[in-house]
Amino acid sequence: MSETRRYDPSATANIPAVVAKDEAATPIVPNVPEVLIVTGMSGAGRSRTAATLEDLGWYVVDNIPPRLIRALAGLITPDGGVNRLAVVVDVRGREFFAELVDALHELKTGGIAYRIIFLDASDEELVRRYESVRRPHPLQGDGRLLDGIVKERAILADLARRADYVINTTGLSVHDLARKVRTLVGEDAAAPRVTVTSFGFKYGIPLDADNVADVRFLPNPYWVTELRHLNGNDAPVADYVLAQPGAREFVEQYGHLMDSVLAGYQREMKPFTSIVIGCTGGQHRSVAIANAISEYLRSRGHNVRTIHRDLGRE
Repeated sequence: MSETRRYDPSATANIPAVVAKDEAATPIVPNVPEVLIVTGMSGAGRSRTAATLEDLGWYVVDNIPPRLIRALAGLITPDGGVNRLAVVVDVRGREFFAELVDALHELKTGGIAYRIIFLDASDEELVRRYESVRRPHPLQGDGRLLDGIVKERAILADLARRADYVINTTGLSVHDLARKVRTLVGEDAAAPRVTVTSFGFKYGIPLDADNVADVRFLPNPYWVTELRHLNGNDAPVADYVLAQPGAREFVEQYGHLMDSVLAGYQREMKPFTSIVIGCTGGQHRSVAIANAISEYLRSRGHNVRTIHRDLGRE
């Protein structure tokens, strides 16, 4: 075991952000069947880690008695179904937690690959997090919050030494932690799924809007007699709208802007985003422009679906 990996239960702030058992340790390989054990200090980020793994398609079971891990591992199939299983075990399991070492031995003798991720943070950070949510530590009992943390460190010391990876979450935001977990399991942040929605301001802005654009600066085809009965999906209306001064420039410039925004969303791991395009009634201008912006974003490689919320409402 390398010196950089040694775990000292008395250390509270000097653990590197992610430490592997040896310097040559490789990330977890995507789509290769194995069991991932998520454990560590209460308040250090187990729930966020579990949520990140679940978003990545892992089958996650939280707060499970260790004796059931072997049975759950039987769900793993290499050709579909459950092929990546993550279980969260910690001192909330009380007396059951002591069975974890035996459960790991069962996995090993059964030929089931597993790795352990141990979440840690400084005592000061753990105290701050617990005080912010005003919840007692699971081992606190009638003592102080810090007493519970000290007890937990003692109980988990051997497990921390067994861990394949230790992640120190002191000073990390929830997004920073999610990024580290994604890197650890060999997954890049997925590109956001984009929904472009046309709507009419007279019916209200969609509640799930992340980005709102108003295209009422364009002439309204409603006042063109031969176009009034049509909508923005019809070629005559779309051609009329996009032929107006500034229309195509708006589509290109707004699309270019959203291209940059979506790249930022991907870095921040925002999985979904909603772009809404509005005109007065949601029949002509917003529909045509929403279609054009959707087409631009698709040409840039984005996953886009288009919805016309108020089409046909009038």
